[in-house]
Amino acid sequence: MVALATLIGDVVGSRRLADRDALHRLLVEALTRVNDELDPVTPLRVTVGDEYQGAFAAVGDATRATLRLRLLLAPEVDVRHGIGWGEVRTLSDAPRVEDGPGWWSAREAIERVARQQREAARSRLRTGYLPAEDSIGAPDPAALDAALTARDELLGRLGTVSLSVLAGMLRGMSQRDLADDLGISPSAVSQRVRRDGLAVLVDVDRSLGRVR
Repeated sequence: MVALATLIGDVVGSRRLADRDALHRLLVEALTRVNDELDPVTPLRVTVGDEYQGAFAAVGDATRATLRLRLLLAPEVDVRHGIGWGEVRTLSDAPRVEDGPGWWSAREAIERVARQQREAARSRLRTGYLPAEDSIGAPDPAALDAALTARDELLGRLGTVSLSVLAGMLRGMSQRDLADDLGISPSAVSQRVRRDGLAVLVDVDRSLGRVR
């Protein structure tokens, strides 16, 4: 077995989405784009219904995947994630079946996020992290959860245009190119970057990405 950063995601309120085929296509497209960008150890894939999972070499890569998936799917689809850390073993390759403490911790993490959403209707938390018990080399859960909670709070306050600006910034687009792409003025982009803390979110993404 090998220690990996496991990631489980699902769609919030998926039963309210009438077009299940369109949802599936949207999920597959978003997962493919994140796989191409971040090259996970086990590619992200839809497992059943509206749930998907994959595994990364580092927890930081998994956190970056959660942000990109949220931006690719917003505003039509809201998703939550559980990130785990621990040993994973492959039971079969075709179809791919994995097991181990890394997956159990990711499952517990996403269930904890879902529980908080039920208990606090206005909660903007969408990402949780939990290492497996006695796991070696796991990032500190208290510190990482604090960063993810703050990130999700900022992200949950953004409107559609600001989400698009943030997505472009993460791709390295200039503010002028973003303005042309979105059909707004460069000053409007600049105002959103300052007002909504978009540069802070980019810095947080970069810092979290360095977590091993």
